[in-house]
Amino acid sequence: MSARLGILLSGSGSTYANLVAALAGSGAEIEIAVVVSSRVDAPGVGRAKAFAHPVVIASEPAAVTAALAQHRAEFVAMCGWMRYWDPPPDFAGKVFNIHPSLLPAFGGRGMYGIHVHRAVLAAGNRISGCTVHLVAGGYDSGPVLAQVQVPVLPGDTAERLQERVQAAERELYPRVLIAAMAGKGS
Repeated sequence: MSARLGILLSGSGSTYANLVAALAGSGAEIEIAVVVSSRVDAPGVGRAKAFAHPVVIASEPAAVTAALAQHRAEFVAMCGWMRYWDPPPDFAGKVFNIHPSLLPAFGGRGMYGIHVHRAVLAAGNRISGCTVHLVAGGYDSGPVLAQVQVPVLPGDTAERLQERVQAAERELYPRVLIAAMAGKGS
């Protein structure tokens, strides 16, 4: 049987769409069980409907957990999820996130998207990157599964750095998720 993956999103759903494309071309036995959006107006909801994936709108932790359980999700991928959700014991070691920095640097509350890249540039770092980690407890905590370094180039703007980091994310996140989930479906 296929492993069942729940998706958590709050925005455009571009990370989710990238995962869908990567899964389709991977041959992995992984299916999207449900897409949980914290916002009814998130563009990712429209993407989920276009992909014919079940959609649930929920932002409170108990409702998120209930939606995942109802749809029998075994694993969860955060794809731009902008709400706090500490996975319950049933999901320990099965919830993944991608962060646009080399954690633990530039992680924590308020450190997401362009804010991270601005902070990297303000700190004068010469290397940035992205991190796939398991979600456990606080913001951007949990064991690191993989990282990719992205150089900070002279004259970089936060937007240019973000583009290069996002390109690394698009390759890294699906690869790590597929490898971590391989053979673990019920």
